Amino acid sequence: MKVIAIVGCGRIARNAHLPALSQLDDVRIKYGCDLIEEKAKKLQEDFPKIENVITDYNVALNDPEVEAVWVLTPNFAHYTVTMDALRAGKHVLCEKPITVNYALSCEMKEEADKHGLMLNIGVCNRHHASVEKLAEMCKNGDFGDIYHIVCSFRACRSIPGLGGDFTTKSASGGGALIDWGVHFLDLILYVLGGAKLKTVTCDTYCEMAKDMKSYKYKGMWAEDTMNLEGTNDVDDYVTGYVRTDKASISINGAWAQNLDIGEMYVDFLGDKKGARLQYQGMIQVFDGQTLETEHPEYDIPNQYLAEDKAFLDSIDTGVKTRGNIDNVLESAKLLDMLYQSADAHKELDADKVTFSRG
Repeated sequence: MKVIAIVGCGRIARNAHLPALSQLDDVRIKYGCDLIEEKAKKLQEDFPKIENVITDYNVALNDPEVEAVWVLTPNFAHYTVTMDALRAGKHVLCEKPITVNYALSCEMKEEADKHGLMLNIGVCNRHHASVEKLAEMCKNGDFGDIYHIVCSFRACRSIPGLGGDFTTKSASGGGALIDWGVHFLDLILYVLGGAKLKTVTCDTYCEMAKDMKSYKYKGMWAEDTMNLEGTNDVDDYVTGYVRTDKASISINGAWAQNLDIGEMYVDFLGDKKGARLQYQGMIQVFDGQTLETEHPEYDIPNQYLAEDKAFLDSIDTGVKTRGNIDNVLESAKLLDMLYQSADAHKELDADKVTFSRG
């Protein structure tokens, strides 16, 4: 029986990890922690597997029964809570992004290694059946030479929680790129099988809600955190180009654009076959020899359940899984380089760029 604690009782806890963890009979959720006690109590009402509600996560860290901690806080708190948990001897599953920049992400890895603890990151798409299928096809050489990947994550006027943590760089580390783009870019690097960065160029824009009080929107998740007296200093649109040692990648992403369409897909272009992944959906494969499109059939399991189980299993086996921080750092480096390129208005060479704690 694993005894765990949840730190952060917001949307990702409610919509992803608590439904998954509640299905596991060999897990005790001893603590649900949030600075807002009412939020934690409401989560406990909906998920009675949470035994105790606390507002100070140190209570859980000081409990010798607790073996692992889920860090489900806003981005800026990932580093502090994770480092404290590791120093307390707890294994950690920290939601994506690792934290707000690459240098701090590396420190988190070093701390986990120092204590011989598992530190996994919530890159849930690595456990999605469609992504697993693409990774298998790539490893088997089905695509031939994958030379380019097209990545699109674009929506019409859907900036989340305008003025709150989502749009405040000091809290989130960025906007559409770090929030949505991290998922797309991480699954691309995973499918490619450990691609290493060569050069990166990027431009970011904050255009749609420069005047927050006049911003009109089609949809807004985290609307309860909206604060029109707050801050909006992050990207609502991003475009970029990445060269790796395996393929090039073009990126277009938007929380908000003046087009009433949403495009959430990744295209893998190979000289034998190509494939389009509809994000969080199925894939279709075009065969350049038969000129036919295939629609592989398979079950799509609960990716969060698979992710959480893999982390718990790794604690027992000592084997680092696909979600271990060791396997996700290149994604964090890519995010940091994209933002640095946008700030500098120039292309960056991965071998020459420097990273700071910010």
